[in-house]
Amino acid sequence: MLQPSTLTFLKNLKKNNSRDWFEKHRGNFEAAKEDFTELVGHLIKGFGKKDKDIASQEAKDCVFRIYRDVRFSKNKTPYKSHLSASLDRDGKKSIFGGYYFHCEPGGKSFIGSGVWMREADAVKKLRQEIDYNHEEFLRIIKNKKFVAAFGELEREDALSREPKGYEKDNPVIEYLRLKSWVVTAPISDAELTEKGLEKKIIALFELSMPLVKFLNRALEG
Repeated sequence: MLQPSTLTFLKNLKKNNSRDWFEKHRGNFEAAKEDFTELVGHLIKGFGKKDKDIASQEAKDCVFRIYRDVRFSKNKTPYKSHLSASLDRDGKKSIFGGYYFHCEPGGKSFIGSGVWMREADAVKKLRQEIDYNHEEFLRIIKNKKFVAAFGELEREDALSREPKGYEKDNPVIEYLRLKSWVVTAPISDAELTEKGLEKKIIALFELSMPLVKFLNRALEG
């Protein structure tokens, strides 16, 4: 669980997103970061027993910086209004997919699993794996418990046409059009400060593990 003060800090930061305010409340930020990092450590310890690929990760290396890169963005606010962490095989900067936790008060918290925005060569490998082993892929994403937890794969970045080398009547063409293969599940504000938060996140990660393993298999070669 997270401390209510962590959520309070994020709410206040969203309303006062400036360097002056942040520096005046740096102590609150450090406390919130420590609280969030501690939770991530518990997630690694708990879920690492089920997925050995992330068992050796250090929480501090999984948590993303709160500072925004504003060089190419119209939004020039200097800080993110959320805390987040990625538990990936070989670390958060690896080519492999994994598990993500996003904490943002206001009903915007969620967990995500899968592979997001990879280079062209990796995307080609992923599509090939889905095409060659489409029956296995469909069994994973059509599993009743999986669907109940996550619904469908995210499709925000789907191609409007079938990718080169694939026919329109391919049985998994709708998934071959994707450039990322990700599922998400919401976490309510109330759940963020409840004792069952860690257990819920680990259970969702475990449900999504077959998808992550399938996708990472494609990236191993």
